[in-house]
Amino acid sequence: MAKELNEDTGFRVSIKSLVGIGAAMATVISMWFVLQADIAEAKELPAPLPPDVTRMEFDMKDQLIRQTIMGTQKDVEEIKEDMKRIELKLDKLIEKRR
Repeated sequence: MAKELNEDTGFRVSIKSLVGIGAAMATVISMWFVLQADIAEAKELPAPLPPDVTRMEFDMKDQLIRQTIMGTQKDVEEIKEDMKRIELKLDKLIEKRR
């Protein structure tokens, strides 16, 4: 039942299979060399430029924006209070004219 492998054991491989195996090996080997060339080229490239905006500058701008928003919020609250007073005065004037 079980076959024994020895010097006389043979197996058949078609030429089509051999060509396929050869093509696969050639593809893998060429990909390896291309990858090695890309790595060598990347090592020679200059270092990346520093970012345009540093972290400290970003934090300072963020803080300034937040302060501006809070100041605007206070101004809006004051304007709302002024509008309420103006509305009350208008209501009193309208009542007097009636």
